[in-house]
This record gives sequence, C-alpha cells and structure tokens, in this order.
Amino acid sequence: MLLGEEKGDTMIKVAVTSVFVDDQEKAKGFYTGVLGFAVKHDVPLGGDARWLTVVSPADPEGVELLLEPNGTPIAQTYQRGVREAGLPVIILAVDDLAKEHERLTGLGVRFTAPPTQTGPVLSAILDDTCGNLVSLQQPLG
Repeated sequence: MLLGEEKGDTMIKVAVTSVFVDDQEKAKGFYTGVLGFAVKHDVPLGGDARWLTVVSPADPEGVELLLEPNGTPIAQTYQRGVREAGLPVIILAVDDLAKEHERLTGLGVRFTAPPTQTGPVLSAILDDTCGNLVSLQQPLG
C-alpha cells in the first residue's frame, strides 16, 4: 500500500516510541531544556522508574517519545552496542539544520558528526548525554 491509499476503516499509527536512557531526570532536562520538547506524561511507576514521555510543542498530540530507563542488562547491552557502532537511535526532523547546529553547539551539545549532505537530507549526529546518539535531519529541496 502506498502513502495516501486507504485500506478499510482501520488505521494504525505510531503513538509512542522509546529510547533507552541511563538517567531519566538527566534525559528529561536534555530533551526539554536543550532540544525543546515538552513533557507529556511523567508518572511514577515505583522505585526510580517513571512513564516519562516528551512531545514536540508543535504537535502536542503527536508521537510521544518515551524516555525509557535502561535498567536491564539487555537494554544496557543494546544501548552500548548501538552507540559503539556509531548509530543514532532516533532521527529528529528540523527545518534549518545549520541554525539548530549553531544553537545546540552554543549550548554545549557535542556533535559526533557535523551537518553533512546524505542523499536527500542534511544530517548531523549529536550525543544526547544519556547514552545515545541522535540524528538531526533537514530535508533538501
């Protein structure tokens, strides 16, 4: 099925996706205070764990990003392996990558790859300070 085609009355869409983080409070600070997301849910789950999701302020009813604690050996191994391979765990869209790169660099964000054209997009990779690499992408054209 191609984009725009309908199949019956059923529609499935992404509601929540997650990224493992080594510290939920630190992740909350980075994703809200630095990247500019807004907290959607922050619900205690017992112990130190919380159901902590953030959303884009431009789309508060859109996809939620769950800042998931990496509290199991499997999660920690996965997170470490993906990072060591240099792979971003999430891609975030931006309207003006040069402007975001400058703003974030000014806030002390460390980029592991500068803005570079990769096919139909400009992309850069940053360190989210919580154990992950994140790609920022701007469509070209």
